Parts: sequence; structure tokens; C-alpha cells
Amino acid sequence: MDNTIKIKPHILSVIILSQFACTSPWFAGNAIIENLIEKTGLGNEIVGYVLSSVQFGFISGTLIFALLMLADRFPPARVFFGCAVLAALCNLVLIHKNITLASLLLARFGTGFFLAGIYPVGMKIAADYYEKGLGKALGFLVGALVLGTAFPYIFGGSSLGTDPTFVIRFTSGLTVLGGLLMFVFVPNGPYRKRSTKLDLRSGPKLFHITNFRKAAFGYFGHMWELYAFWAFTPFAITVFNQFSDTPLSVSLWTGIIIALGGISCVLGGLLSQKLGSNKVALFSLLVSGFCCLTSPLFYQLSAFLFLAIWCLWGMAVIADSPQFSNLVASAIPPELKGTGLTLVNSIGFAITILSIQLLSFLSERIHPTYLFMVLAIGPLLGVWQLIYRKTD
Repeated sequence: MDNTIKIKPHILSVIILSQFACTSPWFAGNAIIENLIEKTGLGNEIVGYVLSSVQFGFISGTLIFALLMLADRFPPARVFFGCAVLAALCNLVLIHKNITLASLLLARFGTGFFLAGIYPVGMKIAADYYEKGLGKALGFLVGALVLGTAFPYIFGGSSLGTDPTFVIRFTSGLTVLGGLLMFVFVPNGPYRKRSTKLDLRSGPKLFHITNFRKAAFGYFGHMWELYAFWAFTPFAITVFNQFSDTPLSVSLWTGIIIALGGISCVLGGLLSQKLGSNKVALFSLLVSGFCCLTSPLFYQLSAFLFLAIWCLWGMAVIADSPQFSNLVASAIPPELKGTGLTLVNSIGFAITILSIQLLSFLSERIHPTYLFMVLAIGPLLGVWQLIYRKTD
């Protein structure tokens, strides 16, 4: 007797599309940074402020969502939709003519806070549908998130992105649409197991599970590198342009480099079906760690080789993310998957603030070509955790 649960073919497509649409506000502020500098009168230091406030909002949101077990106690698609609408409204604040630094940072904080009900909740929804092959499903899902993250940069680097207000309006509208698609077309998954009571200690207790702990710490190492790499890729291209006779478009190539990571997430998800998530994540960390350590050499290369290596790095730096999420989700009870994923996200994004601010601090104090070497700490930690993780 075949007890396999058949999943409607449109489910994964809708989840992927919704995740792409609803994560587009994440870097929207950075994509129109010149306009925000003009409005607020600040200098380049605003880059770190704008992104870190989103990260801080995301951390606060995921912590609250995890402690209150919202994605495990309530229908996750409803949580997703509500947060999509609120994230879009916060994103729209950026087009206000008289925006101040305080209102800018508060708006970015709000966007990050409600993204906490989108990114990890989207993974929770996928886990409710795909008990087997979750690494593959999450590969597609995180790939969509990466494309959503890259979208404002690519959009801003095109002729359509010359009007900053249009970039913000479009990403906000896209976010509402994505939330609506999830709400209408994705009901509770067949593997969803609802938590019936609130236990504020359930999240921290998960760290007593060895494989959860090692997967989580590996993910933390990955996060040390990831968002700092994305945030300072425009800086790296600008530095390269100072050495090169072939100047590169900063916004367009930043978007392309980030977007290629979406492809690597999908490829990693497919490979995980044969090799396992542990091996895929380990290989990605080794490649990105090597790029961190050898990055000072890249600035002396031709424009073609510089871009080729940076694109490869952009693929390696994110390919392990969905596999870490799979390792985390696979190590914990079904009724706590939403809580576990959200808690790990919260801590991981707290780490991104530290690495982003460290690079912001060092960018004025060391030679810029050495800046990315600091990020090697993350991949080294991740490799250490995966090597000593118990494989199934």
C-alpha cells in the first residue's frame, strides 16, 4: 500500500515565487543609497546603517516570532501574508520627500522585523510540505530569496531604475502580491504538526540536540561571511575600478553576483539529493573560505577574471544556506521546526551585524584589498562544525 502523500504541483512554484517577491525590499534601501544620501545629508557611512537596521529588525522579529512560536501555533501562510503587507508599508517610507535619518532607520528596522515573518516562515511552509527532499525544496526556496535580494540592485542598474521612487513602489507592490499568492494558494501542509501550547523555553532547549547545535553553529559561520560579502561587494567593485582601466557598473554587477547565488542554491539543492546536505555545505564553505583568504590577489587581475572569480564566490557564499536549513530542520521535532528555524535565523542575522560593522570600521583603517580576508573566520567555523557533525 502506497502511503506517499501527493503534493499539488503548483505548491512549490507558489512558495518560490512568493519568497522571491516578498524578499525584494531587503536591499531596496541600499539600491537607492545615493538618493538617500542626498535626502539625509549623510556620507557613505549610511550604507552600514541602512543594512544593519534591516538586520537588527530581522533579528528582533525572529527572536519574538521564535519565543512566541507564532509559525508553529498559527497557520503559517496567514503569518506570511500579514508580514508581507506590513513590510511593504515600511518599505514605502523610503520615498517620503522629507525623510530623516531617524525615520529612515526606523523604516528599515520595520522592514527587517516583518521580513522575519517571511523568510523563515517560508522555509517552515516548505518543511510542512516536503518531508523528503527538503534540501532540494529549500535550495529552490533560498534561491528565490537570493534573487529577491539581488532584484533591487539589478533593477537599479537598469534604465528602469533611474527613478528611486519607482524602485521602492515596485518592490513594495511585489511584496504584497507575493504575500497574497501564499495566502490564497498555499494551505497548511500535510506534514504540519501544530504546537498547542506556548513554551518560551522550547527554542533554547533545542541546543541540547547535538546535530541541531552543530548545524546551527555551522550556519552561524556561514552568516558571518554572507551578508558582509553582499553588502561590501559594491565597495570591492569600486576599489577594483580604481586599479583597472575597464570600469565596471557597480549596481548592475552587484546584482548579477548576488543573483548567481540563486542558481547555486538550486544546483546545491539538486546535488544534495545524491551527496547529502552535509557534503554540499562543506564544499561551499571550502570554496568561499579560500576566496576570502586569497581575495587581495583578485584586484590585480583583468576585469574579466575579477568578475569570474567574484561571481564564483557569490555562488559559493550562499549555496550552503539552504542545506544548513535542511540540517537544522531535520534535527528537531516536527512541531518545533518553525521555532528552530526562526531562532537559528535570529542568531545568525545578529552575527551579520557584527561582521558588517567590523568591515565598515576596518574599511577606513586597513588597505581595502585586505578587507575580505576577515570574513574567512566564518567558513573556518562552519567547516569545523560540519566535519565533526554526526551524519545520518
